[in-house]
Amino acid sequence: DPQQLELATSGKRKLRRFIVIDEVVDELYGSKVREYFKENNVQHKILALPTTEETKSMDLVLKILQEVQKFSLDRRMEPIIAIGGGVCLDIVGLAASLYRRRTPYIRVPTTLLSYVDASVGAKNGVNFLQCKNKLGGYTPPVASFLDRSFIQSIPRRHISNGLGEILKMALMKHKGLFDLLKSHGKYLLDTKFQSYSGSVNDEDAALQTTRIAIETMLEELAPNLWEDDLDRLVDFGHLISPELEMRVLPSLMHGEAVNIDMAFMTYVAYARGLLSAEEKEQIIQCMRGLELPVWHNGCNWALIKRALMERLKHSGGQPRMPLPTGLGMAEIFNDTSEETLERAYELWVRD
Repeated sequence: DPQQLELATSGKRKLRRFIVIDEVVDELYGSKVREYFKENNVQHKILALPTTEETKSMDLVLKILQEVQKFSLDRRMEPIIAIGGGVCLDIVGLAASLYRRRTPYIRVPTTLLSYVDASVGAKNGVNFLQCKNKLGGYTPPVASFLDRSFIQSIPRRHISNGLGEILKMALMKHKGLFDLLKSHGKYLLDTKFQSYSGSVNDEDAALQTTRIAIETMLEELAPNLWEDDLDRLVDFGHLISPELEMRVLPSLMHGEAVNIDMAFMTYVAYARGLLSAEEKEQIIQCMRGLELPVWHNGCNWALIKRALMERLKHSGGQPRMPLPTGLGMAEIFNDTSEETLERAYELWVRD
């Protein structure tokens, strides 16, 4: 709106921003964030919160909204800013969508997982009754600001965790991305996705990997932002992992649980004859190279059956199972027999 823009930049009205930041990120970068708003003469309130899967609840959403109300935020001109990992972005997105029915918000992801996953798309939500993201909505941010320098301070395991979601897109849609992960996985882990060549260029593995992952994710999400079509390749790795992740909290991170799901589904694809033994082995070895778990004793046959039954409830009575049909290719299947699943499970456990 040109009038709002003129008002905001004319100096007649002081700029104000409400920022929610993960408390760990605040310890590392909070002083820089405060300095930025001070230098730009922006009146601001920074709310630092513990944003983890265990605290991802409506209680935290309400806590944010109480502070937003105290700040007297103008929803037309003062977007809420979320700085943190995927959990932080999810919680703030839900809070923003509820405040005065819809308040704009901006995502600033600070982990690799949130950089390539939570920063893209419209979904937000919180856990409820020990179920992952049971409450939520579809409210896209007005912007996502991506800065890989945040990633340099996160632990190696968190880098690996993010690589799980990147590998998902590689297996579903992009063999070139799979090849990048195979050949540069260790380098990306060692350098924490930073660019050291002096100038960022197309040869930069970190830039290429993140860009392709985000572009392929956008290709899948943009035409189906509100999930009217339930056949979604991006659901690969998300059939069993929600049940597993919540069951074993906090021992598995999101990307790790997704990878265990993907490893099992790779065996399902092999058992169905969709993948050769060599392709199956390439995928599992790539996962190991990215330092991702390929099995977990909590992912037993009973949990798998329960998770797939839960899947049927929320996907129109069909499993809608994305499976790789080669490296970088996939299709949705509704006809995988229990016998095939059980055979795949036995092979997976044996290996």
